[in-house]
Amino acid sequence: MNNPNYLITGCAGFIGFHLSRRLLDKGDTIVGIDNLNNYYDPKLKKDRLAILLGYPNFTFYKINIANRKKMAEFFSSNVKSNHLAPKTQGLGQPKSFDYVIHLAAQAGVRYSLVNPYAYIESNIDGFLNILEGCRKIKPKHLVFASSSAVYGANTKLPFSVYDNVDHPVSLYAATKKANELMAHTYAHLYGLPCTGLRFFTVYGPWGRPDMALFLFTRAILENKSIDIYNYGDMQRDFTYIDDIVEGIVRITHKTPEPIKKDDNIDPSKSHAPYRLYNIGNNNPVELMRLIEIIEENLDKKANKNKLPMQPGDVKATYADIDDLFHDVGFKPATPIEEGVKRFVTWYKQYY
Repeated sequence: MNNPNYLITGCAGFIGFHLSRRLLDKGDTIVGIDNLNNYYDPKLKKDRLAILLGYPNFTFYKINIANRKKMAEFFSSNVKSNHLAPKTQGLGQPKSFDYVIHLAAQAGVRYSLVNPYAYIESNIDGFLNILEGCRKIKPKHLVFASSSAVYGANTKLPFSVYDNVDHPVSLYAATKKANELMAHTYAHLYGLPCTGLRFFTVYGPWGRPDMALFLFTRAILENKSIDIYNYGDMQRDFTYIDDIVEGIVRITHKTPEPIKKDDNIDPSKSHAPYRLYNIGNNNPVELMRLIEIIEENLDKKANKNKLPMQPGDVKATYADIDDLFHDVGFKPATPIEEGVKRFVTWYKQYY
């Protein structure tokens, strides 16, 4: 049996890079899309991409997923390459993909308060372009990134895919909820198998510079103070990147089946080929404990600047992953102590 081919959007992003490398190492073929924007340091994205371009089974297109014309061209039989490096190519690549994994998005809760239009452009318009492309090429499965942010004002812990998520507290969360609804519509109308993955605070080597672990590590090493919101009274279900990737790989190869017409549906499944899963460590960590672990690994104390809760933030996240374990036999399990140690090792090497 031939190795499958994938389209991965956001391939130069944190999760997209790790997922691509994992699949490339096992011999699969990947076409990657990324716009390499400057939401955070483009050099980090380009360095990730340079590693991927070292694989003969990887092809890259520099495209903004919100560009309707270019995305339509990409998915059409007349797809044209948009070269970033000599290694990229286009015309010889498959126009149809076995699997589409959509990770490209405008991320970040706090930035959505500053630049809301970026979230509509990338997360709504961009996702519609992906759905329209998939409607035409008919992959076996579209897997897309949602977020624990969709749980918003929910207070019942752990967060379950069976819970109502109609009270987002940031525009970022609202766009991710919208993605879930849009995907369900296409699953229902066109029989497009879709699965949404609600990621919980992903961290690890090559991580995003706007995330707490990265920000804290950099500030402590530079003798700068760190901002601690809600005066430190916060919990996050920190999930190590390798666990996220393992979950994505397993879910991708489990195409969702519609439930029977006479069965009651719940928010996580449907009479259409559609499913939702949480991928989290199922073990929330106090923010102050995270800081202690960073300090231990750096052998250096942080200067703490305690501040009130920020608009759009939530006090705690905690994933119920029973469905993930039941359906694909996997539970994230990397301890925060081990994950932070690996991140700090990478950070010191990279910088």
